[in-house]
Amino acid sequence: MTFFADTLTGKDCKSRWMLFSLLFVISLSGTVAADSKMDFWNQQRKGANGFNAQPDEAWFLAARQLGVEWVRLTFSKWKGQERDFLFGSLDKYSGLVDEDLQQLRQVLDWAHKHQIKVVIVPLSLPGNRWIQHNHGQRDMRLWQDKSYWDQSVAFWSDLASELKDHPAVYGYNLINEPVPEMDTDIAEQGDPSRYIDWYQQYRESARDLPAFYERLVSAIRAQDKGTPIMLDAGWYAQPNAFTYWKKLPDDKLLYSFHIYEPYAFTSPGNFRDRKNYSYPGEIPFAGEQRSWNKAALAAYLEPFFQWAKRESIAPNHLVAGEFGCFRRNKGCREYLADLIDLFNRHEIHWAFYSFREDEWDGYDYELGEGELGWKYWQAVEAGKTPELSRKNNPLFDVIKREFKRF
Repeated sequence: MTFFADTLTGKDCKSRWMLFSLLFVISLSGTVAADSKMDFWNQQRKGANGFNAQPDEAWFLAARQLGVEWVRLTFSKWKGQERDFLFGSLDKYSGLVDEDLQQLRQVLDWAHKHQIKVVIVPLSLPGNRWIQHNHGQRDMRLWQDKSYWDQSVAFWSDLASELKDHPAVYGYNLINEPVPEMDTDIAEQGDPSRYIDWYQQYRESARDLPAFYERLVSAIRAQDKGTPIMLDAGWYAQPNAFTYWKKLPDDKLLYSFHIYEPYAFTSPGNFRDRKNYSYPGEIPFAGEQRSWNKAALAAYLEPFFQWAKRESIAPNHLVAGEFGCFRRNKGCREYLADLIDLFNRHEIHWAFYSFREDEWDGYDYELGEGELGWKYWQAVEAGKTPELSRKNNPLFDVIKREFKRF
């Protein structure tokens, strides 16, 4: 900033200096040009998932203190003015609910205050209500009837129009873990080549996920030219569910996968049902027993990276949007460490699941690998909200060491 003072004197210098200072403050506190937001993703970014039911500012402060750079933030668990937060009704979307939108803006303001970049991700879209908000039933209307595509287009057009200039918003993740493949003849796990025949059968139908995304991207771009857009693959965002895709025609897209494989190990059922699968070790997957270790994880991810190479998609456009394991499973620490090392070697963005989730402790690695104790659960049963004992521990250190703390 000294170049002004070196060449100017007196009132001229003072005026220029005041103007420069004002512009500098505005750049820190005001809006961010949408076209510059993709620049954030030009180097590897490490983040977390924020899936809380009751967001508060303290969460963002804690994330910043850890060193988190970005979060996938969902609003779908928040209590809204009507049945479905922000949408009003996912049965028939007719416009954003203004009171809910103001709450979302407040949360985004907290994120910006604490210098956390946000990727907004709904768990639901019209015709596709999140199963936990739908009496435990999978809502498949979005993948059966294109009229719900039209409603989803209207929603994302409205939301992009409202948030395109918000300085915290650095991405739109269009839908979390879509499952257009469900209830068809394709296995959830198996050889990635199985998608080729499946897609030929369902191309241009309501299950055509790339075509659905193209419509949403086009609608968003009519409102917002520059904010990056994150796309989850099908079958719960499996990495290999991208392998039948062609690169979509937009240079600000981020292709995101989730990995909890082998699920027989990472899931809470492994611990709860006393299956006792441990990592590394022999764990069932795709109908057979397999040896899982770091090399096996690399082999599982390799078709995804080969697809990205074939489609000329650079690493800074690739994201491990979720990964994790139930914290009490034996080998969870080694599993997380191996995945993070693989992501770092490929220089892709990642966000661990999850950071201080308020409804469940299973993936809260700051709690370590042990149980919470009977006094905690006794308090919960009494309707209290007992404070969790979060502290440094070997499990959380695997994640903590990846972040530059402030």
